Amino acid sequence: MKCEICGKSPKTGNNVSHSNVKTKRTWKPNVQKLLVEYQGKIKRLAICTQCLKSGKVKRPQKVSE
Repeated sequence: MKCEICGKSPKTGNNVSHSNVKTKRTWKPNVQKLLVEYQGKIKRLAICTQCLKSGKVKRPQKVSE
């Protein structure tokens, strides 16, 4: 899955064993589907946790009655 804010996506590379045998693997970003407030609108977006921590988006406030 890809972050809809910064565009961070899975990267590929190799696992390297002790005997130097290489097998393919992927590194996936920590992407969460969350309800966020982005550009003045509340949307459900797939965002990485670093965008959430850095304040690029914020969680909407709960409205209590």
